[in-house]
Amino acid sequence: MGAPGTATLTPARRPAGGRAFALDPWRLTVLALAALLALPVVTVAAHVFHPAGEVWRHLVATVLAEYVRNSLLLAAGVGAGTLVIGVGTAWLTTLCRFPGRRLFEWALLLPLAVPAYIIAYTYTGMLDFAGPVQSALREAFGWRHGDYWFPEIRSLGGAVAMLTLVLYPYVYLLARAAFLEQSVAALEAARILGCGPWGAFLRVAVPAARPAIVAGVSLVLMETLADFGTVQYFGVSTFTTGIYRTWFGLGDSAAAAQLAAVLLGFVFAVLVLERRARRRARFHHVAGSGRPLPVVRLRGVRGWLAAAACALPLLLGFALPFLQLAAWTVQTAESAFDPRFLRLVVNTLNLAGGTAVLALVVALVMAYGRRLRGGAAVAAAVRVAATGYAVPGTVIAVGVLIPFGALDNALDAWMRAHLGVSTGLLLSGTVAGLVFAYLVRFLAVSLNTVESGLARIRPAMDEAARTLGHAPREILRRVHLPMLRGSLLTAVLLVFVDVMKELPATLILRPFNFNTLAVRAYELASDERLMDAAAPAVTIVLAGIVPVLLLSRAIARSRRREVEAAELGTL
Repeated sequence: MGAPGTATLTPARRPAGGRAFALDPWRLTVLALAALLALPVVTVAAHVFHPAGEVWRHLVATVLAEYVRNSLLLAAGVGAGTLVIGVGTAWLTTLCRFPGRRLFEWALLLPLAVPAYIIAYTYTGMLDFAGPVQSALREAFGWRHGDYWFPEIRSLGGAVAMLTLVLYPYVYLLARAAFLEQSVAALEAARILGCGPWGAFLRVAVPAARPAIVAGVSLVLMETLADFGTVQYFGVSTFTTGIYRTWFGLGDSAAAAQLAAVLLGFVFAVLVLERRARRRARFHHVAGSGRPLPVVRLRGVRGWLAAAACALPLLLGFALPFLQLAAWTVQTAESAFDPRFLRLVVNTLNLAGGTAVLALVVALVMAYGRRLRGGAAVAAAVRVAATGYAVPGTVIAVGVLIPFGALDNALDAWMRAHLGVSTGLLLSGTVAGLVFAYLVRFLAVSLNTVESGLARIRPAMDEAARTLGHAPREILRRVHLPMLRGSLLTAVLLVFVDVMKELPATLILRPFNFNTLAVRAYELASDERLMDAAAPAVTIVLAGIVPVLLLSRAIARSRRREVEAAELGTL
């Protein structure tokens, strides 16, 4: 029997097998949710084994090589650009002192608030033949069309530039975190052995931070392969544009799914390479005895050059596009902010808010289920549920449409045959299907935030609550939720903004005559009404600034705690 105080712990101590496993509601719920969320990816991956149809053979013979070439060139260009900018600015703001460094520490994250397709629309309006830049050049020098050369923004190179400007913060963020954790002893040893500041950077700091840098570049590559709005607008044929054209232009869902499966293979290849690179790296942190990192003070011209190097990506990736969007919004305010715009805002807020709350509930159930029933099966299920974030929106959209469409057709046929009633579309082409796709795509954002919050709550608190007779559901409601308020708010905000920015899944899955801010900006830009697209675009950017500022504050607080701990350690 045991002591009375420990009797309530017995259900939580059952072995993970037999009848206890089968009847455990938390474990069953986590496994069921993971299976449901994995359905789109499994559906797409299964099309690898489908027999090739006429459309697929046509794609292979005509455009598949172009899709592969352009996707690889785009990924290589963006990866190299973000690597240089992200690592360089991270090193400058971490281990150098120059004018404006404290501002750049957090401001360099601001381009994350600007979706790539919006910056593409903005720069096209600024740099096209009829834009202000070329118009000013023609007026200043008396040039006419054909008298001068100007780089073509709507090109593969233009797409590389746009994506680089908004994605480098991924590398910057992770590289800077790695540099802050560098071993003081290793850097000082390099200086004693004759390395200058830049020699120590290249030969010690960068190799030691390689796992973090590789992780940042991998995120960039996945975002690049997932991009649709930029490459579609610039006329660059990649897998994402090919999937959209095959589905809507050729009307072949099987061929679109097979293209999506090939793209999924590229994404998983990036994930595998990233994991292999990090596993092979064996760098160990050497305690710095609480001492601050050695800094390089850049004075005079060198200091201002460092400030310019940090200001340039911030200026091009955020300040200029945002100011241009704001100017266009003011110019078109009378016609832009009408009842139709209000409907767009309401649609977007409803979708983003509903998905954010649903993602939070699912993340709480899965994260708490893993905490209660931590085992191999539950841990694997949680990892599977979180893989959607690495999958492009077009792939998820195809993976949602195929099973949902089949289910709708089967149900409609059964109802017609037995009751003489047509059910129509209940899942595919509805808001429910769109929200499910968002949930698959962005659950990982909420799940990671909730798991990190739960990790800070000691298991002893759970044991104490169970000793007092509380069931797991009561413990979650009365103990964990009050302590997780900050993490829950962050999770909701992050998913909310991600849904607001999502374009390809919304374009494919939205109901008829149902628009969001992202879709409306895309439609207006496609019609070359770039100034009219400014109002929805600037609304999305303003919403995106919120999580970036939250992230900046979190980093600043974390760094202050590290400094305070180091100072206490020296006392």
